[in-house]
Amino acid sequence: MYPTVADVLALPVLRQGRPRVVGGAAGLAARVRWVHVAEVADIGHLLKGGELVLTTGVALPDDPAALGSYFDGLAAAGVAGLVVELVRHWNDALPRALVEAADRNSVPLVTLSRETRYVAVTETVNGLIVDAQVAELRAAEQVHQTFTELTVSGAEPATVLREVVRMTEHPAVLETLSHEVLAYDAAGGDPAELLDGWLARSRGVQIGERTGYHAESGWLVTIVGARGHDWGRLVVVFEEAPPYRHIVVAERAASALAVHRLVARDSDSLERQAHRAVLTGLLASPVPSAELLSRASALGVPLTGRRLVGVAIVPKLAAAREPAASARPVLRVLADAASLATRRARVSALVAFVDELCVQALLSLSPQANVDAVLHRLAAGVRSSRTPCVLGAGTTVDTPADAQRTLTEAAQVAAAALHTTNGRAVHRLRDVRLRGLLQLFADDERLHAFAARELGPLLSRDAASGTRLMQALRHYCEHGGNKSAAAAAAHTSRTAFYQQLARIEQILGVPLEDPESMLSLYVALLAHDLGGSRAEPEEARQW
Repeated sequence: MYPTVADVLALPVLRQGRPRVVGGAAGLAARVRWVHVAEVADIGHLLKGGELVLTTGVALPDDPAALGSYFDGLAAAGVAGLVVELVRHWNDALPRALVEAADRNSVPLVTLSRETRYVAVTETVNGLIVDAQVAELRAAEQVHQTFTELTVSGAEPATVLREVVRMTEHPAVLETLSHEVLAYDAAGGDPAELLDGWLARSRGVQIGERTGYHAESGWLVTIVGARGHDWGRLVVVFEEAPPYRHIVVAERAASALAVHRLVARDSDSLERQAHRAVLTGLLASPVPSAELLSRASALGVPLTGRRLVGVAIVPKLAAAREPAASARPVLRVLADAASLATRRARVSALVAFVDELCVQALLSLSPQANVDAVLHRLAAGVRSSRTPCVLGAGTTVDTPADAQRTLTEAAQVAAAALHTTNGRAVHRLRDVRLRGLLQLFADDERLHAFAARELGPLLSRDAASGTRLMQALRHYCEHGGNKSAAAAAAHTSRTAFYQQLARIEQILGVPLEDPESMLSLYVALLAHDLGGSRAEPEEARQW
């Protein structure tokens, strides 16, 4: 908002006086808050700071000690600089004591070799300052209006940060108080460079107030929180101290972010959204970008030089194909339980639900970690939520390039294990066997067609007559063709169960005791369970 001493000296109204900096050149970047004409030697105690003092020197002493004391008083008052006209008191040069005092205090001392109309200087410079102040106030008003609209509309963090970048033209980052990055906007720069080593850099930036500029790092930091509960920090990266309007932008943005968190309590947390964004990126990227790796690291989950294990947690309601609206609260509970379990185990992990079917996690473990022990501790923590679910784990991998594979495997294993009854705490690829193989082809239309051909007539009969022949067939296949054991499992008399089997053979036109027939039907049942068969009974009649 305020011009520097160098800016003022470049104005035509001063250039005609032929200004020359004779001392204190290191302070030319000081801001000029006001221009003041003073012909009094004892003026320091009357100043507020930031003034550019103009004088002809007629009232100044010639004594070196007195001159040094005069200038020291100006410096103590915080003046931006002193301009002396070499016309009335000194003609060729200023006394050496005055120059030395300027250098000692790093306050610019400027001479004018020609007579200058000081009234024109004050009018010009102070007019510029007032105009800048008015412009600053108008800009601040626009900031308030913009962020009020964002607050009222409940704008998402990404939208708020985008507005911060638009108004300041500088990168902005929202982080937790533990320095994990929740959202960011690199202002057109390289995100990987912005986030590189974020955790370590952020821990080194501490401010003693709610909003402050940390000159060493170039960060403007403001605390984010409301109602006495602070939960994050908004960081805007500057190369030099920001102007007042940019401080206003940061503070209003922090308020908008705090209000959004209050009104969005029923939605997913910002932390979970940040984790979901990275997990989604890893699932979509066979080769993760440098930005994606930096984002994960900024969340406290390094992916390089670590052992990575994908985990999927599927709620049991998924087996009943519950609507997404019913699944979301359950998935949130499971995600929170998994996140809490990883924190208690001191395990770095990305945890979120990336779709409406399961919670996914990517564990980042040290090379010495016991993977099985970590997985069982995670399973115990998830079970403490008392939400029926199954856990699937992918293959342990050593590079970020394989993160997609272990995450995909985990989801396939969990989906395949959803219909098992072995009670394992954690399912691995080797545990799901045939179900796991079929899960790989769950979306293949050929598998759908096969299941429909095998089971279509039976599905149609059950739907039309209210019979339970599909269940009887399931018991028969699961007990390897042992009719007595199957009847006991179905809680049906052997006679009635045998009659059901005969009816199944009649409807399907195949002998159940034939090994290939039983195997084919069992595979069709597994495919039907995993969603491979989507045909309605009426459609199935064509088979």
